Amino acid sequence: MNNRRDDHRAAIPSLDGAFSRDTVSMDLTMCGLLVDKAEEMARLYATHRDWTTVEDRWFDERRDGRSTRGSSRKVYRVLSSRFKTADRKLPAITQLPSVFKQCETTRDKAQVLYFYLVEEDPLVQYAIHTYINRLLEDGIEALQFDQESIEAILNGFSYADGGEFDYAASTTVRWGEGFRGVLREIGVIESQQALGGQVPTIGTIPLLVASGYSWEQDGEEWLTQPLGWLYLFQQHPYWESLAERLSQHPSWDASGLHGEIKLQPVGDTYGWADVSEVEK
Repeated sequence: MNNRRDDHRAAIPSLDGAFSRDTVSMDLTMCGLLVDKAEEMARLYATHRDWTTVEDRWFDERRDGRSTRGSSRKVYRVLSSRFKTADRKLPAITQLPSVFKQCETTRDKAQVLYFYLVEEDPLVQYAIHTYINRLLEDGIEALQFDQESIEAILNGFSYADGGEFDYAASTTVRWGEGFRGVLREIGVIESQQALGGQVPTIGTIPLLVASGYSWEQDGEEWLTQPLGWLYLFQQHPYWESLAERLSQHPSWDASGLHGEIKLQPVGDTYGWADVSEVEK
């Protein structure tokens, strides 16, 4: 695949100094991807189309299982915030039940939900950008997720006003645990004991979401540096096979001249997520 960029290891933007203090939180200490709960919340919203009703149903029907009401409220706040702040770069919340229905594995669902986390949480996005640039520069061996490595990245974070990362050590430890938990769910970390990273396998539905996200981010130039693929830690050698898989899906159109491939959605980017599939 000719992606029209000779230096395929070109860095993605650093997000140091990109966020104000009031946008940064440590919500990851309270709530990871929680696939089952997030799927249920998306189904409730697709059914009722109103967040007030969703909140009422969430608590009244004890959608959060055995959790205390306080814990359940925290989970609701964090998960609903990820969905509420998602924009057109990702499938609409009303499409998610259909998206999840088409996923083959729980990991597929986790990889889809991961994009909503990255879009909503500046600190997660900052850390992911830092790790991706390490991956592009030094390869898979650069993906080390021990607590010391994570804290070194967080300590390099600064706010838009120039202030430095200033959370308590105990909070930072819990954040690191949550971060590793997310990476395990999406397949970047292999096991509970592992601390090194690997390139995860991407299912068809996460591939469609990652590609759609990249298209919405950069338009026709998306293949020069497919951000969605990079967010899933896909190194350049994997891009050709990903492009081949995508070109075979009926929702994407492939064209090109002189060995230069172009890929773009057929119709709406997420038209393949048929809302008629939502189970009422």
